[in-house]
Amino acid sequence: MGQVRKITANIPEDILENAQRVTGKGVTLTLVEGLKALDRNARLSALRRLRGKVAFALDLDRTRR
Repeated sequence: MGQVRKITANIPEDILENAQRVTGKGVTLTLVEGLKALDRNARLSALRRLRGKVAFALDLDRTRR
């Protein structure tokens, strides 16, 4: 997981409880999972913005050798 940073955050109780119910995990692991999901969504959005802007040529016969 890399380096760890201890933080204090004020999170609405109902949101945290719902998130923990969904993940089935404790507070820390639920927050980590949520932050990873945000990062993943941001990366996917960046890739979607590139759609149609990157020239890509693939020779299937050549790659199958």
